[in-house]
Amino acid sequence: MGSAPARKLGVAAGQRPTTALQLYLETILYKTRERLELINITLDLNAIVRKHGLKAGFIIVQSLHTTTAVFINEFQQALVDDMKSFLERLVGRLDYWRHNDPRLSECDRKNAASHLRAMVLGHTLSVPVRNGELALGNWQSIILAELDGPRERCVQVQVLGIPEDSLDDE
Repeated sequence: MGSAPARKLGVAAGQRPTTALQLYLETILYKTRERLELINITLDLNAIVRKHGLKAGFIIVQSLHTTTAVFINEFQQALVDDMKSFLERLVGRLDYWRHNDPRLSECDRKNAASHLRAMVLGHTLSVPVRNGELALGNWQSIILAELDGPRERCVQVQVLGIPEDSLDDE
């Protein structure tokens, strides 16, 4: 029993695709106000998708710092407060960390807890784009976690996709 030949999305058998993927790279700057701050950046990311007119594709979101993180979760104030409490309990800022010990490290920020929290949360996300917007669940938001603020922080966004005017609405 043979299998049917693979078919590219939106391309009829025997036809070549007429649209090349488009790639864009942007950096967003955030000025944080607190040592531990969670910022909903979903609207900013959807604005970038709309700005470049993408119908389908994906974005890669990357924190450019070792003491910030990006992750997906619900952005509701009581839960945001719970997340902050959870991070404080998981990795205590006042616990002994070698990175904070001046005999072992030249870092004067005493920010080992920030590095460890970022390691747990992650620095990079990949999110599909569907119908010109991020394909997120009903309660999902993309959150930037400032773990060693206040500071200026950069988030790099790479957008790869097919422009709106090149897809059929079949």
